[in-house]
Amino acid sequence: MVTRPYVIDEMISAKSIAARIEELCREIQKEFADTDKLVVVGLLRGSFVFIADLVRELDLPIEVDFLEASSYGDGMESTQEVRILKDLRGGIEGRDVLIVEDIIDTGITLNYLTNYLAGKNPRSVKIVTLLSKPARRVVEIPVEWMGFEIPDKFVVGYGLDFGEQYRNLPYVGVLKPSMYTAILGKE
Repeated sequence: MVTRPYVIDEMISAKSIAARIEELCREIQKEFADTDKLVVVGLLRGSFVFIADLVRELDLPIEVDFLEASSYGDGMESTQEVRILKDLRGGIEGRDVLIVEDIIDTGITLNYLTNYLAGKNPRSVKIVTLLSKPARRVVEIPVEWMGFEIPDKFVVGYGLDFGEQYRNLPYVGVLKPSMYTAILGKE
């Protein structure tokens, strides 16, 4: 087990995440029971661990694709300007699409991407997110499935990073402020 107790306080355990994913998959399977092939779109990079666990648990015919967008640049605050860095490889016209997000923070990026994908004429676009941080929401997004609602803390692990570190933690943890203030030179 990977632990870094000197920089991380565990918020959501690996066991809790696994149990919640099982519940989410049961709900998603009910919703898409009549779909001939669901297109599961992971938003890179943070969702890669969540999407891997999610699709292994889904008992549906699926296709997996990825999109990468950014509104953060190199910092911790959104620039509110969304850029698509990697587009879908396949078409989604007339198909059911499930967007898999790691965390919804301001909602700006996900709002942009939902509208972008809707412009490709899918049958439906629905969202599942592992984490939601409503205290930071700027744009409200209709989310069909949510793993956990969290307070306004900087979290890492289970795919989420700080400076490309900590993605490999099997749990979601809070990065101690002393770590990022020391690195970023902020109080």
